[in-house]
Amino acid sequence: MSDRRHTAGESPLELSPSEAAAHNAAMRVAGAADAQVTAKTQRALASITLGFELIVVVLIGLAIFGLGLLEPRELGLVIAGGLAASCVVALACMRIGRVGIILGWVVHGLMLATAIIIPTAHIVGLLFTALWVYCMVKGAKIDRDRAAWLAAQS
Repeated sequence: MSDRRHTAGESPLELSPSEAAAHNAAMRVAGAADAQVTAKTQRALASITLGFELIVVVLIGLAIFGLGLLEPRELGLVIAGGLAASCVVALACMRIGRVGIILGWVVHGLMLATAIIIPTAHIVGLLFTALWVYCMVKGAKIDRDRAAWLAAQS
């Protein structure tokens, strides 16, 4: 394959109708349709991380309940439910500026605090926090690079 760039004499790349529909749908979901929205990649990666963490939070709550680590036993489910609800709120706020990112940091702090109840949750909390930090750093870099590229195209 040759690396050909678009020049003034060539026609631009044409997408098929199905490709165009899929591309447009993905861009709408990511919030790219709004010109005012910035940090799209960072928020998309944050949403993915919180979504997976939500599943793990529920499973940790079930483990606390099943092991009977708290008295009454249902308290583990209540704590996990509260943490899961905070994950959902952070996910819902991802499209509202930096609010979702800030709430995501709070969720990770609470996740690390569950190590008081079940020590092995500390390992899981550290793994998700490391993933969160990676997504924040790389997502911000991708967004900066995209903004610089778009500015160069103008």
